[in-house]
Amino acid sequence: MVAAEGSQDGILDDLSSAARVGGAVLEPAKLPAIGEYGAIGDTRTAAIAAHGSIDWLCLPRFDSPPVFGRLVGGRQAGSFSIRPARSGPRPSVCQYRADSAVIETVWRSDEGEVTLTDGLVVEVTGSLLPQTLLVRRVQARGGPQDVLVRFDPCRGEGRRPPRIERRGEALVCLWQRVALAVTTAPPLRLPVGAETAVTVRPGAPVTFAVAAVDREPLVYVDPGHAWRLLERSDRWWRGWARDIDAPAFARDAVVRSMITLRLLTYAPSGAPVASPTTSLPEWPGASRNWDYRYAWTRDASIGISASLAAGKSDEATAFLYWLLHAGRVNRPHLPPALTLDGRPTPPERAMADWIGYRGSRPVRVGNAAGLQHQLDGYGWVVDAAWAYHRAGGRLYGETWRMLYQLIDFVARHWHEPDAGIWEVRGEPRHYVHSKLMGWLALDRGLRMAHHHRTGRRRVGRWRRERDALAADIRERGFDHRRGSYLRTYDTDELDAALLLLPIIEFEPARSLRVIGTVDAVHRELSAGGPLLYRYPPGTDGLEGPEGAFLPASFWLAQGLAATGRIDDAGRLFEDLVERASPLGLFAEEIHPETGEHLGNMPMAFSHGALVQAALAIEHAEANRSSGREETS
Repeated sequence: MVAAEGSQDGILDDLSSAARVGGAVLEPAKLPAIGEYGAIGDTRTAAIAAHGSIDWLCLPRFDSPPVFGRLVGGRQAGSFSIRPARSGPRPSVCQYRADSAVIETVWRSDEGEVTLTDGLVVEVTGSLLPQTLLVRRVQARGGPQDVLVRFDPCRGEGRRPPRIERRGEALVCLWQRVALAVTTAPPLRLPVGAETAVTVRPGAPVTFAVAAVDREPLVYVDPGHAWRLLERSDRWWRGWARDIDAPAFARDAVVRSMITLRLLTYAPSGAPVASPTTSLPEWPGASRNWDYRYAWTRDASIGISASLAAGKSDEATAFLYWLLHAGRVNRPHLPPALTLDGRPTPPERAMADWIGYRGSRPVRVGNAAGLQHQLDGYGWVVDAAWAYHRAGGRLYGETWRMLYQLIDFVARHWHEPDAGIWEVRGEPRHYVHSKLMGWLALDRGLRMAHHHRTGRRRVGRWRRERDALAADIRERGFDHRRGSYLRTYDTDELDAALLLLPIIEFEPARSLRVIGTVDAVHRELSAGGPLLYRYPPGTDGLEGPEGAFLPASFWLAQGLAATGRIDDAGRLFEDLVERASPLGLFAEEIHPETGEHLGNMPMAFSHGALVQAALAIEHAEANRSSGREETS
């Protein structure tokens, strides 16, 4: 990894000087690079932490207001930090436990070693435990170590401090709906909002248990019991990861990605959150900052395919159940994004007095993408259902009726322009990728109709519209001079989403048109090395640049494998995996020059695309080894 730009230790100020926002002076806060943050989660919410500081945690779920919001709100928005008093801010080692979602951070110095273990307890349903239980344990080696602890929760947009109560040995923080109870072993009189020194001796760890509830009775948890629960959670993660069917050449990357996808799945509904963060910038200091704490139908569809291919059928079923039952009031219209309960995303707005990550404003809540018409979403969903059917999953009558309503919608509306996969905030256009995914919905619908009761008139209409759409794409969406499909019908631009062309079977994967498209996208949208832009920079009507889009690079690896260039695909995949964060995570984008991760972190889209690319390479290699490799 390349060090964060402008810094040798990976830490920069949010602002170069104190910022005045809304009449108040906000103290600048030092934040690590985006790629240095890790996520710990319990499949209901996630804490985002780096260098011993939890700088983001929404309660009680991913899309709730934060109680620790320093990541995008500055120091006044709250954090929970633990760090050695006599060591530099950057730890010597920060890593996940093997095949787990528990993080260990280690600082080493001449005086000894400090290890901080962080995790959220999973599987609290059906037990006398709080909705959320955060566990942090500090251990010392080589002699007593002083650590500095700052517990400073503030809730929501107004950064409201809590009402404080001391109940026995517990510190209780109260808001109108949410309550936290902090217990420690050994007992500490922990202040709120101020840094305090704690001496940790070898063999005598200090454990912090933070119980959180929303409109429920507050449960106090003994720190020793909380630690045992975290160790049980660690075993749960390792047991879950044991069954992942991962290629040997990419096992660590695939397992970490699958754990991340599971961590980002909201267990009560089965909805996959795109990312647990909001407004981490797609370019330093710029305004491409979006709230991704919602569920995208595309991400759920990718999750189904990745889970099936990796041997996780239960997770695929949960994704599909959410996908087909979410947003039922909108049927047959399929919103691109929904809340974790399947409702419309809240209106998008900016939090006026939040300073943003390293001064990147605005900080947004809500996402207007939920209001767009994106034709490609229908293709993702229907293709995921087809993959589920092929894997032996059963589509019941009610499920099939919901699916054919979506296919009917495509048959009626494919002629219309849409917003496209990249949610461009301009006039709708005839995006070729959208048309291809519309074709995919009709084609996979026809395949499933052979196995489910479907009227002949409906089947005939789907077939006619599928063939008409294919002819339209070939006539209006192909550039004969380049030998490539295009971004839209009315431009000569390219689009990285076209890299999915070899996968969807619109044409044979090794046809000249498909190979020409993959090569043209690779050549013309290159951001250097294996990195790609989504589309030509500066063509989306938004201010400022953006980074290279990571899922597109994994699509390129998948496309190269599908078109027979398996060795090239493997080399490109290895290069991409080397660009993971120190914790093995991927954000949405990467700075092409510095290698710094950009955008919300971690990103389900990136990890899902990684899994699909690895499995595609494995499949292509197996076909080559067995002599079943297709010829042009």
